[in-house]
Amino acid sequence: MPAIEPLKIDDITKERVRILFIAKHALWGGGLHPEDGNHAVYHHEVRSILEGLGLNLKLADRFEVLFDDPEVDFVFPLLNRAGFFNSEMLGPLLCARLGIPHLGASPILRGLSDDKHLAKRAALVAGVPTAPWAIYRRGAPVVEDGCPEAERYVIKPNASSASWGVRDAFDWNGIRNAIAAIHDEGHDALVEPFLDGSDVEVPVMTRRDPHILPMQIFRQQDPSHLRTYYEKRDLVDRSGKYSLDPFENEEMAGRIADMTRRLWAEYRPFDYGRFEFRVNESTGEITFLEVNLNCNLWSEKVFGRAATLAGFSQAELIETILADSLIRNGVMAAPEGY
Repeated sequence: MPAIEPLKIDDITKERVRILFIAKHALWGGGLHPEDGNHAVYHHEVRSILEGLGLNLKLADRFEVLFDDPEVDFVFPLLNRAGFFNSEMLGPLLCARLGIPHLGASPILRGLSDDKHLAKRAALVAGVPTAPWAIYRRGAPVVEDGCPEAERYVIKPNASSASWGVRDAFDWNGIRNAIAAIHDEGHDALVEPFLDGSDVEVPVMTRRDPHILPMQIFRQQDPSHLRTYYEKRDLVDRSGKYSLDPFENEEMAGRIADMTRRLWAEYRPFDYGRFEFRVNESTGEITFLEVNLNCNLWSEKVFGRAATLAGFSQAELIETILADSLIRNGVMAAPEGY
C-alpha cells in the first residue's frame, strides 16, 4: 500500500478561516456519556485536536447555530444522530442553505449512504454482492411477500448507526414484531438474513483522491453473535466477545479493495468514510453491509487504529482530512506538489 503523506493547514488559513465545529458533545468535558458512551469521548478528542492545531475555532452542540448566519467560513459537522428521523442530513442541508462549505459529502449523498436500502441498491448497480433484503417504510404495508427466506433474520432501523435498534428473529411473527417496534420508534425497518462471519471495516480518506487505509476486522469469538449498540459504545462489558485486529488475508483484502473502489465512485466527493463488509473466512464469501460517510474518527475505533498503522498520528489524521476538504472547497490554497 503506497504511503499517504499528511497535509498541513497553513498559518494564513488558520488565522483567516473561521471554522465551526458542531457536534452533540462539542462542549463535553470528557469521559463516557451515560447514554452515548464513548461517542462523547470521541467528540471531546476531536475538539481538543482542532484547538491544538491553533484554528480560528467556534464550538456548537445544536443545529440552531446554523439557522442564521453563524459568521464562519467552514463547518466541521459531527452532529449526526440528533434524535429525529433523517437527522444526519440536516447539518449539511443547513450549510447548503447558507452557502457555507463543510467537511464531508453533500446532503443528497449523505442521504444515499445513510439509507441502507438505497446503499444496497447502489452496491448491486456497482456489481458488489450484498445480502437479499426487504425494506418496510413506516406507514407502508408490512407484508411477508418479498421478505427473503432465511433461518435467522436481522431487523434494524434503515438509517441506524453503531447497531442502534438492531434485533434478530427466526420467523415472520418475530420479524413483524421487530418491524412494529422500530416503526413505533419512528424509523423505517430493513430486514435481511443473518450472515455468520465477522465484519471487515474499510476506512477511506481523501488526499486529492480516495485512499484505503489498513483494513480492520471485528473478529468474533462466536460467529453467530449479534453485536449491539451498547457493546459498540462501551456501555456494557464486551471482553472476550470479539477483537478489532488488522485484516491480514491478502487475497480477500484485494477483493474487498476492488469492491470498495467500485462503491466509492457512487459517493464522491465525500472526504472520508467507512465501508463495511461481512466476511466468512471459511468459505471466502464477501458481502457488502453498509457505508458510513460521516463515520467515527475516534482514535480507539477503526479509523484511528488504521491511521496509526498507516503512519499517521491522530492529530495528523484529523488535520489531513480537514485540510483536503478545505482545498477541495476552495477555502485553502493547495500546497506545492499537491
